[in-house]
Amino acid sequence: MRRRHLIALAAAALATGTAFAQGAYPTKPIRLIVPFAAGGTTDIIARVVAEPLGRALGHSVVVDNKGGAGGAIGAAEAARAAPDGYTLSVATVSTTAANPAINPKIAYDPVADFVPVINIAATPNVIAVHPSFAAKDYKSFAELLKKQPGKFSYASSGTGGIGHLQTELWKSLTGIFLTHIAYRGAGPALNDVVAGQVPIIFDNVPSSLPFIKSGKLVPIVVAAPQRLADLPNVPTFKEVGLEPVNRMAYYGILAPKGTPKDIVDKLNAATKKVLEDPAVKKRIEDTGSFIIANTPEQFAQQIKDELAVYKQVVAKQKLTLQ
Repeated sequence: MRRRHLIALAAAALATGTAFAQGAYPTKPIRLIVPFAAGGTTDIIARVVAEPLGRALGHSVVVDNKGGAGGAIGAAEAARAAPDGYTLSVATVSTTAANPAINPKIAYDPVADFVPVINIAATPNVIAVHPSFAAKDYKSFAELLKKQPGKFSYASSGTGGIGHLQTELWKSLTGIFLTHIAYRGAGPALNDVVAGQVPIIFDNVPSSLPFIKSGKLVPIVVAAPQRLADLPNVPTFKEVGLEPVNRMAYYGILAPKGTPKDIVDKLNAATKKVLEDPAVKKRIEDTGSFIIANTPEQFAQQIKDELAVYKQVVAKQKLTLQ
């Protein structure tokens, strides 16, 4: 009896110690992988949230940019990380839906290899052109491209990224042909469009907006539920008869599969608290984004829904990585 009693006490102590260790999370800095180069919307949103999230958790959250392959390189690294809450990643439509839809050999499963933590924000996208481009509004833009198929090209954050597949969705509905030029992230793609090396880009509003406001890019049409306060004269895709293209990007946090639920819940609660801060909320909304701050389960469903949409685009457009 005494031996069984001692074993029971030891088991209880071990369980209590384990609970205490998990409850103490985090005890060291957290790495947040951003699967794109610095300067794009993913990087902007991550950096707005990282510092206050670190303060809320009691240890710094360090942004680590790992760009390339439309976000697949950084996402694959995040999927391989230990499920201990110390390596997280920023999830985008590119990494969880568009890229997996086009790449059957991608090194991770966007649904099975991650545990969704929270969707931070949703961001409208915009087709914009270099100021030298002849068309400055949607009607003349579409007419010009239809008259000269194959003459013009567009830049994207990479093959399989949202900029690529959302443009292909638009092309599939309009019959317009453009040549795709892929970059290692939205930042480099924007730089070349602003420099006039490529005339067109389909990008997130937050990263494009400063160039639009400074006159270095001209907005043509936005993918958003309604016109944006910062771009009141720019129509939505619904207004030009292409409502299926009105899909916003999302920016959320993922943990590797196997991450304990208590850690996921703590990260979700801490991020929600950060997003309630008026200063953080304003910084995100000033980029043209909308705060989402949903549950892990809701974010998981969003990922599944977007993956289904872009699998259809890939099949219809017969897209490959080549």
